[in-house]
Amino acid sequence: MNQIETGKFIAECRKEKKLTQAQLAEKLNITDRAVSKWETGKSMPDASIMLELCKILGITVNELLSGEKVNMDSLEKKADENLIALKRKDENNLAENVVISVLFSITLLIGIMVCGICNIAISGNLSWSLVPMASIVFAWVISFPSIMFGKKGIIKSLISLSVFVIPYIYLLSRILKVKELFQLGAAISLISLVFLWIIFAVFCRIGKTRKLVALGITALLIVPFVIIINVLLFKMIETPIFDVWDFMSIIILLMLAMVFFICDYAEKKGLLKRKSKKL
Repeated sequence: MNQIETGKFIAECRKEKKLTQAQLAEKLNITDRAVSKWETGKSMPDASIMLELCKILGITVNELLSGEKVNMDSLEKKADENLIALKRKDENNLAENVVISVLFSITLLIGIMVCGICNIAISGNLSWSLVPMASIVFAWVISFPSIMFGKKGIIKSLISLSVFVIPYIYLLSRILKVKELFQLGAAISLISLVFLWIIFAVFCRIGKTRKLVALGITALLIVPFVIIINVLLFKMIETPIFDVWDFMSIIILLMLAMVFFICDYAEKKGLLKRKSKKL
């Protein structure tokens, strides 16, 4: 499986169907920049749209991965070769992730040991070091799945965060002996978890094909999140609901959302004329 050959093959099939990059992108609900990256061999089509792409171009998935049209005699051989290539690619990525995960874990373990040793050397027991040690373990639990499995591990990290964040905050409140920390931290954490799962759903639904739109929606969703957190803080610790920085943050978020939406529109529509002339 050769990305460059596959890219050239996509371009040839697209031209046979008398489609521009922009027209193909519109049918797949993606940007023409993504199509350009495929055809120059810089990236491969995402698995989620590969079948639809093949249907539009009138080819099979095996032909797409092979970078050429294959006859019935060589179809089975090419399919086996493509499966082997994909398997090797996954194995190589997994091996790299394993090495990174092990180094990451060792680094955090060293951090825990250094905190403990320093604390015992200074105080004669474990006291202040319990906070960074607990935080390091918590960070490892929620980040390890993403480091190990890449994009597939994001949902595992979110699940780990959802399961362990409340126990972590409770542990911190017990170490620091501040009951209010658990009450406030648990409330903010639950709201934050709901927000993170909504953002995750947005990117799963939209982000695969229109990342700029997903980013724009995220920026808009942060606005009610900020408002809810501020109201909660006002009720629990009587801080001002809004100050000048909050208003500035909301304005910046709204401007960012507008910029993301405008950029998405420009990518999807504004470049159509230039691409058409080029092709």
